[in-house]
Amino acid sequence: MCSKIYRSEGNLCFEVLPQLGTDRKKVPNSSTRPMNKRHPFQSACKSFWFSHFPPFSELESLYDLETRSYGTAAMKIQRNPSFSMIEARDILYFQNILGEKNVIQDKDELATANHDWMRKYRGSSKLLLRPRNTEEVSQILAYCNSRSLAVVPQGGNTGLVGGSVPVFDEVIVNLGLMNNIISCDKVSGILVCEAGCILENLDTFLADQGYMMPIDLGAKGSCQIGGNISTNAGGIRLFRYGSLRGNVLGLEVVLANGTVIDMLGTLRKDNTGYDLKQLFIGSEGTLGIVTKVSILVPPRLSSINLAFLACGDYLSCKRLLSEAKRKLGEIISAFEFLDHASLDMALNHLEGVRNPLPSSKEKFYVLIETTGSNQLHDKAKLDAFLESCLQNSLIVDGSVAQDYNQIAAFWRIREGIAEALGRAGVVYKYDLSLPIQHLYELVDEMRMRLGESVKVLGYGHLGDGNLHLNISAPKYDDKILEQIEPFVYEWTARHSGSISAEHGLGLMKANEIYYSKPPEAVQIMASFKKLLDINGILNPYKVLPQSVLSPNAFDM
Repeated sequence: MCSKIYRSEGNLCFEVLPQLGTDRKKVPNSSTRPMNKRHPFQSACKSFWFSHFPPFSELESLYDLETRSYGTAAMKIQRNPSFSMIEARDILYFQNILGEKNVIQDKDELATANHDWMRKYRGSSKLLLRPRNTEEVSQILAYCNSRSLAVVPQGGNTGLVGGSVPVFDEVIVNLGLMNNIISCDKVSGILVCEAGCILENLDTFLADQGYMMPIDLGAKGSCQIGGNISTNAGGIRLFRYGSLRGNVLGLEVVLANGTVIDMLGTLRKDNTGYDLKQLFIGSEGTLGIVTKVSILVPPRLSSINLAFLACGDYLSCKRLLSEAKRKLGEIISAFEFLDHASLDMALNHLEGVRNPLPSSKEKFYVLIETTGSNQLHDKAKLDAFLESCLQNSLIVDGSVAQDYNQIAAFWRIREGIAEALGRAGVVYKYDLSLPIQHLYELVDEMRMRLGESVKVLGYGHLGDGNLHLNISAPKYDDKILEQIEPFVYEWTARHSGSISAEHGLGLMKANEIYYSKPPEAVQIMASFKKLLDINGILNPYKVLPQSVLSPNAFDM
């Protein structure tokens, strides 16, 4: 046996709440809410279609369009007429400050940058810029602001809500060349680096210093730390180390007018005035472009254990979480769950993946990771916990990884579900934060609602109440989408959840923000946007509804 086995016997139409002044928890059922009734916020917009993409070779023919193709159902949005179009003089200016090789007009390279990795969102930018330092970012933005050229900041382009790709012809500013590590304080555990550093590269560098990054994502081989911070990315380590809002100590940010804000502090405590860096964490590049970061990094501990467990029902998963927090205490570092449909998806569509529990056909599976400094102590503690859970019927079956290869194999299943879904067909993805008590009820309701024509999967970070709801289908279909939305948002609001746990709002959910935030809060957000980006050039059409950014928005 290579592992220890525990076994027992036995139309994406943007709609907001009908009455913006009502309590957001009191959302009407979708069955009583007319699907064709649009909020007045949509009245000034043109059609904007989401569908399968034409080949890259057709990209040039789309440059002059003011509507975009993305998915299946109509999304109403209009190119801001105040934005300028790229002219020859703009190209010459950028070439003068960046050099010709960092001013990209090649259509093949632009085709990649104009699409997200899921091939769901597509823009038609004709220009990609690659600055090498903060000064060049500042010059780019100052010029774009003076010319009213819209800009979309781009890192690894691994987002899931259309936040990192153009909607129309925005200038793409990719920070991939800004990938220098500036310093690493081995005593305090503080890393300072540029925003274009790839997450996995940072983690590899820190391993030699005895530290690790506080976040771990499935896209770690491509995503950049600046993008992670701009979306306030979560991941499997949040359960142990908290969110980026708590780990980021300082930022350097370039505003829309080119002003560089140096908040790159490395102090654990600094209680002087407002904590402005928090404005930019999670703002998805709409308030400024993050160029440097200082971040608190935890020690890399030597003792790692990972158990892959089978549970008979969701109640057992919840009880298992409570017991794990009590009995594994200081060593527990991750608590992830997936349902049987998610496991099947990974096994059927990922190469080289094997079922850790081949004889088990349970409905739910849980991965529990422990991290500590004493392997004998941690292993004994985990073994005792699992034996207790087996005796109390919290788990039905289980396997504990015996080496790093098995640890990687177990994590490959959980982290590879998104990849497997992409190979299986098209997918409707929803990243939701919900009370753990009710988290899986939404998956059950969605299965009943959609029937056998699609596969409904539920998995995610159970330890912090984050559900990844995925609906896999052969092709995009308006009828399917009409059954999903706005029901999924209404259900989440009724259960006091958030429509975005860690992926952000981007383009996909900008107009759905009212399901999670009251109108007064959204107007305050809009006031920050107008203050810091008066011409609205930074990542337009994302995060906030365009209606609240219009000149008369505050007269409503």
